[in-house]
Amino acid sequence: MPVPENLTDEQLIVGVREIDKEFYSEIIRRYQTKLSHYLRKFIKSGDELEDVLQDVFIKAYRNLYDFDVGKKFSPWIYRIAHNEALNHVKKYRRESVSLDDQELEIFDEGFDIKETVDRTIARERIESALLKIKDRYREPIILYFFEQKTYEEIGDILRLPRNTVGTLVSRGKKLLKQLLATEKYDRK
Repeated sequence: MPVPENLTDEQLIVGVREIDKEFYSEIIRRYQTKLSHYLRKFIKSGDELEDVLQDVFIKAYRNLYDFDVGKKFSPWIYRIAHNEALNHVKKYRRESVSLDDQELEIFDEGFDIKETVDRTIARERIESALLKIKDRYREPIILYFFEQKTYEEIGDILRLPRNTVGTLVSRGKKLLKQLLATEKYDRK
C-alpha cells in the first residue's frame, strides 16, 4: 500500500477514493495551516475561523468525486475556502482583512521597537486600504501577494481568465498605492 506522505495531492485523492478514506487526513495535514492563513484574511475570530476551516474540509471531502484528478488540487480546495470565507463574511456582515506580521517580513534577531511599531502601522494601513477597494481587486491581490498563488491558480480559484487576473492585480495594486499615498498626505 502506498505511503500517503509520498503521494502528490492528486494521487492522494485517488487513494481516498479507491484505497483508504484515511488518506484524507494527509490532505488535512497539508492544507490546514495554508488554508487557516488564507481564511485569516477574511475572518478575525479564531473560533469562527476554525469553524469555517472545518466546513471547508467537510465540503471538500463530500465533493472529492467531483474533483478532476487531471487538474491541480490546490486551486480547487482554495476555491472552496474562498467561497466559504465569503459566505461567512456575508452571513455575519463583517468585513475585515488581517495580515500577519510575518507577511510584512519576519523580525531579525536584532529587535528594534521603532521598526516594530513602523511595521505595525504599515500593516494596519495596508489592511485599511485593502478594505477600501472593491472585492474584485482585493481578492486577487490577497491571493497573489499574500498567498503566493500564480495567476493561473487565482484564475481557477476565482473562476476568471488568467489575463483578467493579471489586469485585476495590476489595477488593484495601483488603487492600493493611490490609497496609501493619499492616506499619507491626509495624516500630515
